[in-house]
Amino acid sequence: MKPIKTKAEIRNEIEEQIAQYIAGGGAVEKIPTGQSGNVTNANLFANATTFEPKKDRTLVTDVIKSVDERRKQKPTTPQKKSSQPRKKLITDDFGEPVRWVWVEN
Repeated sequence: MKPIKTKAEIRNEIEEQIAQYIAGGGAVEKIPTGQSGNVTNANLFANATTFEPKKDRTLVTDVIKSVDERRKQKPTTPQKKSSQPRKKLITDDFGEPVRWVWVEN
């Protein structure tokens, strides 16, 4: 897992990048407060929502009835228990395998 950078580390990285840009001959423009980069002065979010036409819904009661009918048709058979022991993997807190043990059913 990668270590997460703190806000102070990110801030220092940005300040270093700005210093390198300025040292390389770059210049930072001062833009007045309230000035927008939106040249057309149009609302960018006006057409953001598109609605799909209404879909026909299935009544839940009909679905539940059909599922219950199918459930009644199938006989429930108890699962057979195996009389033989089976192997079970023991892992540590991190999910790494530690050992195999035999478990009686």
